[in-house]
Amino acid sequence: MAERQDSDDESRRIIERVARETDPGGTSFIARTAKGARDHVTAADADQSDPIEYWGTRIGRALGFVIAIGLLIWLVVFVSQS
Repeated sequence: MAERQDSDDESRRIIERVARETDPGGTSFIARTAKGARDHVTAADADQSDPIEYWGTRIGRALGFVIAIGLLIWLVVFVSQS
């Protein structure tokens, strides 16, 4: 009987989670991903009290993003010319 109750509880948690994730009023997967990427590039998780760490993190992450986009563009051009 206890296993049945655990199974029912887990099923309810799963259904509630799916309902939250698919709810049109809630934030979508794309919106959450975009916010996470923006927070990562803008160094939202860096120590705000240390300006060198904060700006170094922002510059490094922004350069990494620009380099990744540049490599992606190069790859598309390279593949399309072959």
